[in-house]
Amino acid sequence: MISAMPPTPIQPQNLLTRSLSAVWHPCSQMKHYEQFPLIPMTRGSGVWLYDTDENRYLDAVSSWWVNLFGHCNPRINAALRDQLETLEHVMLAGFTHEPVVQLSERLRELAPAGLGYCFYGSDGASAIEIALKMSAHYWRNTGKPHKTQFISLQNSYHGETLGALSVTDVALFRDAYSALIRQQATVPSPDSRLAETGESAEDFALRCADKLEQHLQQHHAQLAAFIIEPLVQGAAGMAMYHPIYLQRARQLCDEYGVHLIADEIAVGMGRTGTMFACEQGDISPDFLCLSKGITGGYLPLSVVMTHDEIYQAFYADDTARGFLHSHSYTGNPLACRAALATLDIFAQDNVLAANRDKAAYLNTIAQPLRDHPSVKNWRNTGMVWAFEVNSPHRDFAQRCFALGLKNEILLRPIGNTVYFMPPYIVTNNEIDFIIHRTLKVVSQLV
Repeated sequence: MISAMPPTPIQPQNLLTRSLSAVWHPCSQMKHYEQFPLIPMTRGSGVWLYDTDENRYLDAVSSWWVNLFGHCNPRINAALRDQLETLEHVMLAGFTHEPVVQLSERLRELAPAGLGYCFYGSDGASAIEIALKMSAHYWRNTGKPHKTQFISLQNSYHGETLGALSVTDVALFRDAYSALIRQQATVPSPDSRLAETGESAEDFALRCADKLEQHLQQHHAQLAAFIIEPLVQGAAGMAMYHPIYLQRARQLCDEYGVHLIADEIAVGMGRTGTMFACEQGDISPDFLCLSKGITGGYLPLSVVMTHDEIYQAFYADDTARGFLHSHSYTGNPLACRAALATLDIFAQDNVLAANRDKAAYLNTIAQPLRDHPSVKNWRNTGMVWAFEVNSPHRDFAQRCFALGLKNEILLRPIGNTVYFMPPYIVTNNEIDFIIHRTLKVVSQLV
């Protein structure tokens, strides 16, 4: 009989040294860790993370926007333990299993009308690749192989694989790989911060939609799809806009025969106040991309939902007409079970209604932060808040992150934009903590 080895006690400095000598960390300049050391984490509980010295940090950004119901949630833990005893993985080509079927059925019930088919990947960028390929392949299968181009919003972010980068408009991520990607066009963002003085967010969104129409008029014959982050553009500094833009985008894509791809990787699963952001524009896209919070922050999973017309264009005797895209871990049973447990919590705890109360409370209690003379453009959509800080520090984001940790709060600014995307289980006392500590951080940076 083989007995389990007892866990080796974690030595903080040893863990840091080992990590820096063996792990290439994402979205990082590794040399910066010489001045700003990695934080060795050991455990999480609720909205809190704990390091090797038992220092705690309130996870105000849901660990890159994925953790919906807290770290080590007992209900998701229990579901995963149960699934481990039955089936951990089976390939989805030629096989199926209960968790992936059940998840697909439940998503179909929740999603905007008509989105009845689910194709699974492993992360957000994978979902974008799937949607882009599926759109272009649809047009090929329906006799329009010349429709291979895509458009996106200015300052858009859709991932960092090569296909996703082709519709991402963030120079920091694109420029190093420009020789490897197809350059695609962008249209003006309806980001309400860009409106003229006295112009409403709705009027500005409609003005931007006019620019979209002009582009579609000229290029629709070559365009496969328009891809958009509904309501909130995350990497653009949590740019928020009026839902009327979604309505016009849907109308225009229908008029000019172009697919609409809704990238709800960051904004889906209740983050904008409705289960899916598209609901606020009362639209159904041709492709709906989900990831991040779909498993409650537990396991990698993404899904692209689409409707019957798309599905039928691939349904044929000819193998080459099929959508020949795959991931080894497509529809992994453990990930699907975590997603099902996440959906159970939404249903059982009436989460969306509770979130509305929490959002109202935060907006009220945040008045001292909103009134700070260096804070501008305070904005909120659902469980996303953001504002800019006038600061003389060129390295504002790094300083804010470091000061946040000293004040027991995990903040990860985008440039001079500070944002909150806390787990949905955050309490009023923890909201008080977020605002109080963030106010201290901002006051030290101006």
